[in-house]
Amino acid sequence: MNFPLYIAKRYVRSKSSQNAVNVINFITFLVIVIGSAALFIVLSAFAGLKTFSLSFTNAFDPDLKASTITGKFFAITDTQEKQLLEIDGIASFSKEIEEKVLLQHREKNDIAYVKGIDEHYNEVTTLDTLYFGEWNIEAQQGVAGIGIANALGVTLNQYRNPMKILALKPGKGSISQQSMANSYNTLPIVISGVYRVEEGLDQKYVFIDLALAQALLEKDSTQISGINFKLNEGAAIPVIKNQIAEVFNNSVVLKTREELNSTLYKMLNTENVATYLIFTLVLVIALFNVVGAIIMMILDKKKNLKTLYNLGVTIKKLRRIYFVQGILVTTMGGVIGVLIGFIVIASQLLFGWVKIGSIDYPVEIQFVNIFIVLATIAVLGIIASKIASSVISKKLIAQ
Repeated sequence: MNFPLYIAKRYVRSKSSQNAVNVINFITFLVIVIGSAALFIVLSAFAGLKTFSLSFTNAFDPDLKASTITGKFFAITDTQEKQLLEIDGIASFSKEIEEKVLLQHREKNDIAYVKGIDEHYNEVTTLDTLYFGEWNIEAQQGVAGIGIANALGVTLNQYRNPMKILALKPGKGSISQQSMANSYNTLPIVISGVYRVEEGLDQKYVFIDLALAQALLEKDSTQISGINFKLNEGAAIPVIKNQIAEVFNNSVVLKTREELNSTLYKMLNTENVATYLIFTLVLVIALFNVVGAIIMMILDKKKNLKTLYNLGVTIKKLRRIYFVQGILVTTMGGVIGVLIGFIVIASQLLFGWVKIGSIDYPVEIQFVNIFIVLATIAVLGIIASKIASSVISKKLIAQ
C-alpha cells in the first residue's frame, strides 16, 4: 500500500487530542460541502434560466436563416427552390418577407413589422403553439403579438372593424411632395389569433400570408426578404451553408439560431461565467480554511512527524502525507456537496418548491456542471494542500 496514502487516510478518520483542532477540521469540511453544493445549485439554476430564456427566441428563429447581403429583398426562382430541396440535410424551408409598417385601429396607431409567411412556416418554427385564438394566415386574416393587440385595442375576429396595415409605397422623393393618401398601400386585416412569447417580440410582428404581404409592398412573387431552414438532426451546418450560398451565387448571408441571437447568447454566457467566478472566489476564500486546518494538524501531530522522520521517512513523503490528506478532505467534501446540490435541484424539478409567479423556477441538471464543480474543488484543494504541506521542514521537526 502507498505509505503516504495509508497514513493520510488514518489522519482523516482519527480525531485529534485537541478539541479545537477537531472543531476546525469539522468547520473546514462543512464549508467545502456548503460551497460546492451552492456552486452546483447556482450553475443548475443558470442553466435552467438559459434554456427558459432561449425557448422564447427558439420559437421565432429557425435552425438556419438566409437573408440578403445588400438591401432588404432578393429574388428566388423555381429552379433555386428545387436546388434547395435537393440539398442533403435540409428538412424543410419557408420563405418570408418582412417590412416596417404603420398599424391603425379606430383612433389608435402603432409601429410594427409585417411578416408575410408561406404555408411551410410552421414546419421550421414552433410559434404556432404559442398563441390563443386560431392560427389563420390566409385571405385577409393574420396573427399579431399580444403587445400590438393591447396597444391598438384589437380583439379577435373583428370583421366590422379590422386592423389596417399601412406600408409606404416604393419610390423616390419626399412624402411632402405627394398627398398622404397616395403615399401608403393599405390592407385591412382581421386578427384571428394572438401570440405571446416575450415582451419585445410581442410588440413587433403581425403575421399575414406571403402573397398578401408581397402585394402590399408592391413586390412580385419571387421577391422575399429571407428564407428559414429546418435542418435534419446531426446535419453538417458548415457544408449546408456552403451549398445554399452556391445556389444564390454567394449573394445571401446565412446565420444559425445562435448567430441570429448572438447578443442574447453572449449576455447569458457572460452572466454564467461571472456567477461561476464569484462563487469560485467564495470557494477560494473558504479553502483557506483547508490550509489552516492542515497546518493545525501538522502542529498537533508534530511528535508523530518526528517519530516517522527518525524511522527513515523523508521530508518529501511527510509532506505528501498531508498533501494527500488535504486532497481527500476537499474531494469528499466536494462529492457530498454535489450530491446535496443534486438532491435540491432534483426536488425542484419534481415538486417545484420555488416559483416565479405561477411557474416553477427553471432549473436544469447538466453533467458538465457536476464536472465543473468537482474539477474546481479538486484544483483548489490541490493548491491549498500543496501550500499547507510545504510548511513541513527539518527545522519544524527539530523544534
